[in-house]
Amino acid sequence: MIGVTMVDEVKETNHDGEKPEEETGKENKYLLPDKAYKALKWVALIALPALAVFVHVVGPAWNLPCVDQIVTTLNALAVLVGALIGASELKARYSE
Repeated sequence: MIGVTMVDEVKETNHDGEKPEEETGKENKYLLPDKAYKALKWVALIALPALAVFVHVVGPAWNLPCVDQIVTTLNALAVLVGALIGASELKARYSE
């Protein structure tokens, strides 16, 4: 066909700009699988702190009991998840 080009295979890069594992031949050295690591990182850095602020602001307006304890628990959970994924990051960094 004239004027039509075909692409045999398109290889995408990861969101961080690196090539996929199967293309580089490098294995995942994290303690966690890649998808779990990314999900937990999002939870620790965005979801839990945002939820804590939401509960802190809206809780008193709705007369929720123990708002301070709930907010403290959410923030402590975010720190715990962050520490766990940080340990996974350190393991990957020093195992190279």
